[in-house]
Amino acid sequence: MSLYENKRRWKYFLLIGAVFIATTSLWYTDLLVRGISKSERTRAEVWSQSFKKMFETDNEEMMNYLFTVKDSLIVPAIVTDDKDSIITYTALDTTKTYYKIDTDRKYDPQYFLRQLKSMKAQHEAIPIEMNGNVKYVYYKDSFLLTQLRIFPYIQLTIIALFLMTAYLIFSSSRRREQNQVWVGLAKETAHQLGTPISSLMAWIELLKSKFDAEEDPLILQMENDMKRLEIVADRFSKIGSMPILTSHSVYETIKDYVDYFSVRVSDKISFEVNGDENQEALLNIPLFDWVIENILKNAVNAIGGEGKISVNIIENIAKEQIFVDITDTGKGIPRSKFDAIFQPGFTTRKRGWGLGLSLTKRIIENYHKGHIFVKESEIGKGTTFRIIIKSSLNYVPTTS
Repeated sequence: MSLYENKRRWKYFLLIGAVFIATTSLWYTDLLVRGISKSERTRAEVWSQSFKKMFETDNEEMMNYLFTVKDSLIVPAIVTDDKDSIITYTALDTTKTYYKIDTDRKYDPQYFLRQLKSMKAQHEAIPIEMNGNVKYVYYKDSFLLTQLRIFPYIQLTIIALFLMTAYLIFSSSRRREQNQVWVGLAKETAHQLGTPISSLMAWIELLKSKFDAEEDPLILQMENDMKRLEIVADRFSKIGSMPILTSHSVYETIKDYVDYFSVRVSDKISFEVNGDENQEALLNIPLFDWVIENILKNAVNAIGGEGKISVNIIENIAKEQIFVDITDTGKGIPRSKFDAIFQPGFTTRKRGWGLGLSLTKRIIENYHKGHIFVKESEIGKGTTFRIIIKSSLNYVPTTS
């Protein structure tokens, strides 16, 4: 299992755990709400019966007792007749039910109508028979029950925001620390490579002079490899600093690297570069070569045996962009993996680190302000990567 897949699996486990906690919290709160709601229904029924008995008794002591019981079981309620005419109410907002002293109206009809509609929507009416007529008691949830219904959602939202903020802070801090480690390691690697590269260059010059081998093809290939090592060391030395972009021919830049790369892989794989030499873009050559190198190496691994790799350079003049399409005849990539292949740690090779395409994406998007993605791929037929970079049609170099 790759590092990327392992990280993704842990994310799924954490997501499932979070969903379980949220579901359990909501379930338990709903259980409490049901219990309190049932209790409030009982209180409303007892209140209704107390209200009824008050009109059926002439005993003053019993009347006082019923008043005490009724007042201790207060719930927001409205009593109506069978035509929804409001007879009385209790525990409603007094600031909206009473008017100024100099008016005979004691309640706001619109407020009561709204309350009655809300009560009907929440609970079934409690019928009570009084003087041969049926009255209906409507009630609504208490303020405490209403708050309890929405509390878990507020709580989970606050917890989610807190965890998200903490995750972003710690993740950012961790990435910053990792970047510092990688930058230090890269610069130290470049420093360590410097001495043997200089020594090997001196040895090559000595071989050329001692054996008069200025044009020897083996010596020339050794020189090319030494130049490549210098470029690699230069890449590592520049990690952590913003590279300088200058205008270069995209065709010539890619063609130079393909010529170097093609003689170092199987001769069963053919290469083709198509484009206009005059199409220029803002590039950092060592880093852009690294991009082409990573994609070509992946293409060679995907082909395995015999195949073809073609590079087509297309200029989009309207948008001042240049498209670089790199197509291979390899085994292809499943559509579900189009985004995953650019994630750090994702690899299909047993000995791969899964950093090549991730680094490629970073170089193109962060340093060259472009885009890279899988344009198309078909299993068993091949893959096309597209790189989009800025054209240098309107590029004006700065002068010191």
